[in-house]
Amino acid sequence: MTDSRNLNFRNRFIELGPEFYQAKNPDPVTDPYLVDFSPSAAQLIDLAPEDGGNKDFLDRFGGNCPLEGAQPLAMAYSGHQFGSYNPRLGDGRGLLLGEIQNKKQEMWDIHLKGAGPTRFARGFDGRATLQSSIREHLASEALNGLGIPTTRSLAVIGIRELIYREKPALAAILVRIADTHIRFGSFEFFHYTGQGENVKRLLEFSIQNYYPDIVQETDRYRIFFQRTIQRTAKLIAKWQSVGFIHGVMNTDNMTITGTTFDYGPYGFMDRFIPNHTPNHSDTHGRYAYNQQSEIGFWNLNKLAKPLVHLVGPEKLEEEIQQYQPLFNRFYREEMGKKLGLAILDSEFTQLVQR
Repeated sequence: MTDSRNLNFRNRFIELGPEFYQAKNPDPVTDPYLVDFSPSAAQLIDLAPEDGGNKDFLDRFGGNCPLEGAQPLAMAYSGHQFGSYNPRLGDGRGLLLGEIQNKKQEMWDIHLKGAGPTRFARGFDGRATLQSSIREHLASEALNGLGIPTTRSLAVIGIRELIYREKPALAAILVRIADTHIRFGSFEFFHYTGQGENVKRLLEFSIQNYYPDIVQETDRYRIFFQRTIQRTAKLIAKWQSVGFIHGVMNTDNMTITGTTFDYGPYGFMDRFIPNHTPNHSDTHGRYAYNQQSEIGFWNLNKLAKPLVHLVGPEKLEEEIQQYQPLFNRFYREEMGKKLGLAILDSEFTQLVQR
C-alpha cells in the first residue's frame, strides 16, 4: 500500500494529441474537507485506507497540490441527449488526472468531477454540488456491491464554496475511479466534425488499451463493436434485474467497456412500476425502466455510425442484430440466479417477461 504522495501516475490518453482534450490543472480550493472515503475503492489503486482524508490527500485530490506524474485534461466528446445530437459537450467540469497501475497490473483512470470550468463548460461554473456528489458516491459503491459493472467513487471532498443551481448549494469534488472514460460520444464527436482519421485513431487506442487480445485480428474493428454490444447488453440486463434506472442514458453516458457511468437522476424501484423514471425532466419517459433495453440498442446504433467506413454497414448490422437476443439471455440468467433456478425453460421466460 502507498499514500497519495507516492501514487504513480501516467496518462496514455494524452498521447492522442490536443484534438482529443484540453490540458488544464484543477482550480485550487479553500480548506477542503473529507465528506466520505471508500476503503474498498482505494484498494483498486493500492492506496492505504488510512491515507483517506489526511491533509496531503485532500490537497492533492482537491486540486491544491499537483500529483506527481498526473497530466490533467478535459476530454472532448459530444453525444445524443434525449434523442437529439448535441455537438457542444465535453468535460465541462471534470478532469482526467491520469491512470494508476496497481500491483495486479490493472490500469485505473483517476478523474475529478467538479474541478473547475474548462473550455467545454459552456459558461457554467465547473463545480459539482455536494448533494449530487454524495448521490454518485453512494450509488457507484452500491452497484459495485451488487456485482454490477460501475465506475467507483474514491472520495467526496467538500469545498467551502457556495454555487448556484435552482438555489444556492454547497460544492464538492468527486474523485472517480474508472476503467475508462471513453464514451460512445467520444467517437461521435470526431465523426460529426468530419475527423474520420481521429475516429480511427481513437478506435485503435481503445482496442490496444481495453481489448488488447484482439489487436492482431484483421477484423478487430468489428470485434470491438461486437464486444461493446455484449458488454452493454449484459450491463443493462443487470440493471433490470435489480430495478435500477439510470435516468439519463445519453450516448455521452455510455462507455465502450459496459460500465455504469455518470450517475445523475438515477433511482431504484421500491415496487414494480414498469414505466417509472426518476428523472423529473424526462416527461415522455424516454429513459424509463421498461425502455432501458431499447435505448441501449438505440445508442449502439449511434456508435455504429462513426464505424461504418471502417467496418462496413452490413457487418455492423449483423452485429447489432445480436443485441436483443444477448440481452434476453443475460436477463434470463440474472433472474434465474436471483430465484435460484438452474433450468431456465420457456415457462421461466414467460414468468420474468411479465
